[in-house]
Order: sequence, then structure tokens, then C-alpha cells
Amino acid sequence: MTLNIENEITLAIIQALKDGKKETFQEIIDELQPYDLAQQYLQLAPKYRNKFILYLSIEQLTDFIQELENEEQLDVLHKVGIEKSTKVLDLMENDDLADLLANVEPEKMEELLSEMKQEEYQIVQNLMNYPPETAGRIMNNRYVWIPRNYTVREAVDKLKHFAELAEYLNYLYVIDENKHLIGVVSYKDLLLADLQDKIEDIMYSRVVKVDALTDQEEVAKIISRYDFVSIPVVEEENKLVGVITVDDIIDVVIQEANEDIEKLSASGKAIDFNTKPLVAASRRLPWLILLLFIGLISGSIIDGFSATLEKSVALAFFMPMIAGMTGNTGTQSLAVVVRGLASKDLNFKQVIKLIARELWVGIMIGIICAIMITIIAYLWQGSLTLGLVVGSSLLITLIIGTLAGTIIPLILYKFKVDPAVASGPLITTINDILSLLIYFGIATMFITQLM
Repeated sequence: MTLNIENEITLAIIQALKDGKKETFQEIIDELQPYDLAQQYLQLAPKYRNKFILYLSIEQLTDFIQELENEEQLDVLHKVGIEKSTKVLDLMENDDLADLLANVEPEKMEELLSEMKQEEYQIVQNLMNYPPETAGRIMNNRYVWIPRNYTVREAVDKLKHFAELAEYLNYLYVIDENKHLIGVVSYKDLLLADLQDKIEDIMYSRVVKVDALTDQEEVAKIISRYDFVSIPVVEEENKLVGVITVDDIIDVVIQEANEDIEKLSASGKAIDFNTKPLVAASRRLPWLILLLFIGLISGSIIDGFSATLEKSVALAFFMPMIAGMTGNTGTQSLAVVVRGLASKDLNFKQVIKLIARELWVGIMIGIICAIMITIIAYLWQGSLTLGLVVGSSLLITLIIGTLAGTIIPLILYKFKVDPAVASGPLITTINDILSLLIYFGIATMFITQLM
């Protein structure tokens, strides 16, 4: 939706709300997607929001509320009252409802759930018993299952009957009398089969599935690997308990990516546009204080080589460049490794190949940059020795920086620690220390030629 069209719709909605024209309001929002509807609501002044909500049908309200953040969802449920909110909760996807209630005070949760249908209430409670960020927590129970002895005709009839309740109709899951998952049939299979064919004759018995306790990030990898739009979730003895759909996986991917970005930037817990300054500062400070003390080592290194600096002041000019370039190449390698580990499980052979690849990358980058800085240093100071000291230091530090950015996250991954913890600032600080030691060490060896 373009900005001009969006603004026109917003103005039209406001005018309809001002005039109290519910039918006009419905005509305007009739073809809006739930996300667009939620964005229109958030743009409205508070005085128009109550009427906006009251003009929505229960179905529209349910779709729209699932596009809001948790605090906004609770605010809307409070505004519509207990009777209407109960109907909305009954219609909400169970996994979305469980996610909402996970951040609600126990008393408020009981109040919201008390008037729900007993069946829906029990389903949501069961979902919340699974650990956070597992398959069981993000699955839903709105899928179509069929017995193995059904005919295609019976399967199609059941599919039609549950069409409005099921979130996705791409697959039908085949179970035995004990609800054990034994096969899967796609919608395409049904279309191509004869109506009298038996389901057990056309189903796929090799079903790709996940356990309810599987980490959500692993579920995302599996769905990506097989290009599924949904995947069944089972418990002990292969009992079917739910399905996870691709829209939930997209949310997982975004959530995991945000977590990795927070760790890479050493900002800890989530910080967004709405985070208060005091909270944001308290979440960033621990890492930064640690890096501050590590950074003091860099100062002590410079102080230790003060005699070298006094004899060749020109060395100070290249110091920030040496440290900065080393930190940059290390951070680049870190980003490559973390991104790779997020998308695949590496074996020993692949790890060695990755390290060797990054070593060659470091060597090639180092040689090119070293030649350039050697020429620059020579032309500026007329000293070939200074050029060679700076150039050789840059070559060695870029190789080391690249390897550090590659090996540190791999070591953490080996010890079952999230590799994103090896944050950019930490890699940069470590590389600063190494680069200064190498730079001044080489300069000290050739100090007599630099004078």
C-alpha cells in the first residue's frame, strides 16, 4: 500500500468515525488486510480508537488484534469488555493466545480465560505448559486429521467441513486409532486421486516431523530445508499433538535474528524505539564496562612502547588505522560465521574448510592493503623502512583479525554457547590489543632504521 493511498484511507476512516457511519466504515476497511487494519488503528488519535474497535465484527477484531503487540492487544481486550473479548479469545489462534498470555500477570490471565470455552481454555493451558521457544509452545491445534481407512471422498468432505477452522489446508495428517501419526496427504494428492481410492494407498508414510520439545530455531531450519508450509508436532510414541505453520516460523526467524543482532552489538536484552533511556543504558552498560577495562590494556601497551613512539612520532599516525582495520575484518568474519551457523550444522570437515577459506581471505586482503599502505607511508615520510613496518604489521594483523573472528564463534559453538555472544565489540577489542602488540613489536625491532 503506497503512502498516498494509506493516507487517503486514514482520512476516510476518520471521517466515517466522526459521522458515525458504520456501513461506510465497513466499506472502507472491507478489503484491508489485518496488518493494514492494525496500522490504521495505531495511527488514529485515542478519541477515535474506541469507536474504531466497536465498529469491527468479532472476526475482524480477532484477525486485527493478532497483528498488535502484547500491550496493545490487552488494551483492546479491555476496551471491548469481557463478553466480546471472550469471543475473540475463543477465535484466536491458540499459539498466538498462548504467546499473549505468557506476558500477562496470573490474575489477569485467569480473568481473561475464565469465560472461554472449556475446550479452548484447556488447549491454551496445555500449550503454556511447554517451555518457551520450543515447538510445543508455538504449535496450534487447528489442522485436519483423517483415519487411514478413509476414502478420498470422505477426506474431501471432512476437509470442506473444517475449512474455516483449519489455519492451513495444504496437508491432511493420517493417524491410527491411538492418534499416532502414520502418514500425510497433500491437497494436491486428493485432487489427483479417484474419489474411491483409500487414503492409506495414496499417503506418504515417511513423514518429516518435530518433537514438541524441539527448539523453535531448529524447527525453522527443518521447514526451510524441506520448503514446507507446515510441519506436524509429535510427542512420545509419535502421537500427533499439533502443527506449526510457516507464518509462525517467519516470526521465529525475525525473533532469532533480532536476538543475534542484540548479542552482536553487545546490547543484551531487547532494546527498541520505545525502551526508556534508563533501561536501555542499564542493558548496555555491563558489556561496555567489561570492554572498557579490557580496552585499558591497549593503553598500557601504548605506554609500554612510549620510547619507540618518542623516537618515531610518525608511528602514532598509523596506529588508529592498524587497530581499526583489524577490528573491522574480525567483525566481518564473525558475521559470516554466525550467519552460517544459524542456517546449518557444521561438521569437522566443513569447519576446517571454513577456517582455511577465511585464512586465504585474510592473506589476500592483507597483501593488498599492506602494499597500499606501504606506498602511502613511503610517499608521505620518504622512509621505506616505515612503509615496510606499517605494511607488514597490517598484513599480519589482518590475517590474525580474520582468524579471530572465525575461530572464536566456532569454539563457542563447540561448547554449546550461542556464537553470537562473541559480539562485535568484544572481537574488536581483542583485535585492538593484538594489533598494537604486533605493530609496536615490529616497530621496536626496526627502531634504529626509523630514527
